[in-house]
Amino acid sequence: MSIVDKEAVLKVAREKEIDGIMSFGVDPGVVAASYVQNKMSLPSFGPYESVEILQNKDKFREFLAIHGFNVPWSLAFSSLEDALSDLAIFSYPLIVKPTDSAGSKGVTRVDKEENLKEALLHAFAHSIKNKIIVEQFIEKKGCSSDSDCFSIDGELKFVSFSAQRFDEYAASAFVPAAYSWPSTMSMQQESELSLELQRLLNLLNMNTSVYNIETRIGMDGKAYIMEVSPRGGGNRLSEVIRYATGVDLITAAVCASVGDAVGEIEQKPYQGYWAEVVLHADNAGCFMGLEISKDLSAEIVEEDLWVKVGDEVESFEGANNAIGMLILSLGIIGGTQIKIIADGADEQAAVNALVELVESGFSEETR
Repeated sequence: MSIVDKEAVLKVAREKEIDGIMSFGVDPGVVAASYVQNKMSLPSFGPYESVEILQNKDKFREFLAIHGFNVPWSLAFSSLEDALSDLAIFSYPLIVKPTDSAGSKGVTRVDKEENLKEALLHAFAHSIKNKIIVEQFIEKKGCSSDSDCFSIDGELKFVSFSAQRFDEYAASAFVPAAYSWPSTMSMQQESELSLELQRLLNLLNMNTSVYNIETRIGMDGKAYIMEVSPRGGGNRLSEVIRYATGVDLITAAVCASVGDAVGEIEQKPYQGYWAEVVLHADNAGCFMGLEISKDLSAEIVEEDLWVKVGDEVESFEGANNAIGMLILSLGIIGGTQIKIIADGADEQAAVNALVELVESGFSEETR
């Protein structure tokens, strides 16, 4: 049985008389989970029609445009012939990607016309429903964000933003290779995005759910919501958020899926600076070992390696090609004793400001 076959999933769910269903970490199962939720009157992310909009990039772009969100121009195609029928409609650079894939598979940036056909074929090859989208490339200011959020009865209770980073030497430059928290966005930019995310959830009549949300600030200064999915993010994002803030989005999502109380979910500051590194190979080959510098070892909170010496590894073309994870705590964390020394005419004011910053957990309001 495939998790994208909603009728097959529904059949099994009815046979098992399940109490709840969700998809965590991967997009393909989200639509089927929502379908089962609504058909069996189980606790749901929200209306099935709304989840379909979120999970199909062409429908999502259209919805954003209709409702006045900042959105790149885009066109959807179901055949190579249609996409190549009028090349004059495109302006470069472009992003070409499947409307329904996950893990950044099938995504290509196209800077000139002669590379378009290859990118289209690549996207079609990774589409479940043989549908792709061609859209304006939004050059980002600072780092884009890929992180998790949570709503209760449609109200955002916890929002997080990360600094998403990529490996320019990897087989795909669009597969996230690392994340860090806090983000590179300003407090004002994060606030604007939070308000727009809440407006989106209101329009879609969403319920209680965790969300993986991708956002960015364009070089034009506009805030863009790029992706929203009612699931926890891949690459263990919710686990890093739990380390960084103490907010347990995983347990809350499981409780929500079966109708139990989710407990206390509230906005909390980051306790210091945190990062996650997605271990990967730029080229396919044989895994020979992992070397970590002594300077970095002291910062590692968790090391997770999924291969052993001698295993064959693939080039980093999608999230499924990762070979492990590192979670790092960078700098001051809760419970660490520090001494602040200042000298000069404004020494007391400087000390007070630093104490306020540390006690806030390095929150955006004090940055």
